[in-house]
Amino acid sequence: MLLPAGKLSRKIVSSLIAFFVVATAAIGLTLAISWQLEGVAAAINDAGSQRMRSYRISHLMSRMQGEQASTPVIDELALELQRFDQVLLDLQQGDPARPLAAPRDDKVQLHLSSVTASWESQLRPLVALFLSADRAQRESLLNQYDLVLEPFVGNINHLVLAMERSYADDTNLLRTLQAILVFLSMVSTLLLISFFFRLVIQPVNILHAGMLRMTGKDLSVRLPVTSDDELGRLADGFNRMAEHVQIAYGTLEQRVEAETRSLAERNRELGILYEATAFLSEPAPLEALCKGFLSRIREALGADGGAVRLYQPQSEMLYIVAHEGLSEDFIATEGEMNCGDCLCGGVIESGVPVAFHTVNPPVGMKMMTCVREGFATASAFNIVCEKQQLGVFNLYFSRPAALSEREIRLLETLGQHLGGAIETQRLKAREKELAVSEERNLLAQELHDSIAQGLAFLNIQVQLLQDSLRHQDLGESLQIAGQLREGVQESYDYVRELLLHFRTRLNQADLESAIRGALEKFQRQTGVASEFICQGGGMPLAPEDEIQMMHIIQESLSNIRKHAQARHVQVSLHRSQGRVEIVVEDDGIGFDPVNEAKVLSDRHVGLKIMRERAERIGGECRITSKIGGGTQVTLRRPR
Repeated sequence: MLLPAGKLSRKIVSSLIAFFVVATAAIGLTLAISWQLEGVAAAINDAGSQRMRSYRISHLMSRMQGEQASTPVIDELALELQRFDQVLLDLQQGDPARPLAAPRDDKVQLHLSSVTASWESQLRPLVALFLSADRAQRESLLNQYDLVLEPFVGNINHLVLAMERSYADDTNLLRTLQAILVFLSMVSTLLLISFFFRLVIQPVNILHAGMLRMTGKDLSVRLPVTSDDELGRLADGFNRMAEHVQIAYGTLEQRVEAETRSLAERNRELGILYEATAFLSEPAPLEALCKGFLSRIREALGADGGAVRLYQPQSEMLYIVAHEGLSEDFIATEGEMNCGDCLCGGVIESGVPVAFHTVNPPVGMKMMTCVREGFATASAFNIVCEKQQLGVFNLYFSRPAALSEREIRLLETLGQHLGGAIETQRLKAREKELAVSEERNLLAQELHDSIAQGLAFLNIQVQLLQDSLRHQDLGESLQIAGQLREGVQESYDYVRELLLHFRTRLNQADLESAIRGALEKFQRQTGVASEFICQGGGMPLAPEDEIQMMHIIQESLSNIRKHAQARHVQVSLHRSQGRVEIVVEDDGIGFDPVNEAKVLSDRHVGLKIMRERAERIGGECRITSKIGGGTQVTLRRPR
């Protein structure tokens, strides 16, 4: 069996094994002695029975002498002889079956040998002759037997006494061994208790006392290491743990203070980021946006000056759009700056922010304006939007200042937010420019389709009028003058129609109210009965989409007024989850769809413009008509 690896474990197991061996040996010895005593009692009993058996043999011989020898008596006498011999043999050899132990003491062996010799040499031969002799000889043999009987029985008594003394000695030895075993058990128990108390209980109590002291905040407690076994290593580990806890507890206040400062710094950074982000999300002009951003960042970081410079890729120039704490000479010098003239341009090219002390400016810095301005520390950070360099912003400090890694990351993040706000402003400006351009294109298109063609007609009529006047043809001149009047009136009507279209704004609450207002105005101007049907509902459309729809409706009503000769007009607005549908129909004279291309090229019709407006809002405009059956304009747009 392998012993445990630890020294304490080996000591405990070794002591237990030694105790087990001693106890087993003592118990085995007592068992052996008890086994011996178990057979001695039977031997003493048999040895004592030989005395009785000797007298019984004498008694049987007397019976055979006094009366006629009978076969039962003879057989009984022969049986007694056989039993006597068998008992002597058992006493000499032992009988494990009974059990009966053979004598082991020398005195007992000597007495047993004497008894056996006397029996075999004196008594047994006389009994054997007695059985075979006649009556006259038997008396003589009986007398001889009686003479040697008493000494023989005396030998048997000596044998029994010797066996009893040997049995008593073995019994005393067994009791002595048992007493010794009890004593050894008590001593071993005391030794084991002392052993375990010294090696286990006492160290554990010391460890427990140390733990209680540590629980009572006595972190200076240390345990004595008196051994190099498991409990010694445990005490050493406790000492190391106590030292670590003492050091950790001693620095706990400093660590809590450091974490508090770190948390306060993070809250400050989050506050700066939130304030700047909230400001940048508000609509403001570009310069106001940059100036407000710079003011907040400069105040938050304690900078004495700052500037926001925007980059123009075409000219590779940086332009200051906002500044604080800078002199007029500084702005005059660096208001417009080439990227290669200063480190700000290097930040644009490398994308890496810069912060340096002006006492020892970086190599390659050409313009020294910030040095002459008296700033001790200068820094530059990128303004970026989706990896596109939009410019840089600078912070200047009158005293030497070292920006931490967290402050640098914060300023880089703020530069990204400023870049997003600037790009959003630019996109809004471009969107407005695009909307103005589209309106101008639409105005030019409508002027071309209406006023330009009317002026061309008037130009031709003026030329004809000049020819008529040159030929002094009064009638033709009056006719041309009438046509000129009609052309001027028609152009005037077109101008008013265009003014009506481009002044249209949905000041009403929704599209339905705007359509009702247009129909009421149409009915007042033309006297044509109008009807409005509205079905369905949903969220309002975008204002630009509603304006384009109103332009299409007004263009349809204008065409009806000019060409349809209608008596009734109906406008239907259908809304559902999937689409918006507007239908304008009249009961006028209509036109031939086969000649629709010709109609579209006519100067009096704006059907093409209506379709272009529908395409701008992602919809479709269809025009159906037949001669004498009226016209229907349908606008469909997905929601």
